[in-house]
Amino acid sequence: MITLGHVATMARYNQWQNRSLYTAAGGLTDEARKQDRGAFFKSIHGTLCHILFGDQIWLHRFSGTPAPKAKSIAESATAIADWADLKAERARFDEVILDWADKLDPQWLEGDLTWRSAAYNRDFTKPKGLLVTHFYNHQTHHRGQAHAMLTAAGAKPEDTDLCFMPGL
Repeated sequence: MITLGHVATMARYNQWQNRSLYTAAGGLTDEARKQDRGAFFKSIHGTLCHILFGDQIWLHRFSGTPAPKAKSIAESATAIADWADLKAERARFDEVILDWADKLDPQWLEGDLTWRSAAYNRDFTKPKGLLVTHFYNHQTHHRGQAHAMLTAAGAKPEDTDLCFMPGL
């Protein structure tokens, strides 16, 4: 379904886009970042926090990294209240994702993964390649929401087109 090259490219894309969003968000006040803007996770800060939560829970399932601080999707938007802490954890975890992608065994992508979903309170089993695709799609979906909120707030994130990623 997907290749190691695709997994690594998407990890680099993730880092590039996160740097862009966090740089743009860093130009706003904390109040502006936490303002309820009508999004599912309410604010820019809450959405960025949820993206990190999603990344951490999936990588925990994929490779055994530590589980996120938040214990539920509902808690994910408020798990890291301090902007500097969120920004530092995002940068640190992007390196964890890059390292995972660079060391991934191609055989791993061919198997299935069984995990317990707290959201659905049941076990699921799906192909790992599909779940890695979901992992990256989840990031992109919510980064789009954050990008729209940032733009509406007057911030200027970079282009989001994968084909224009530096070094590609």
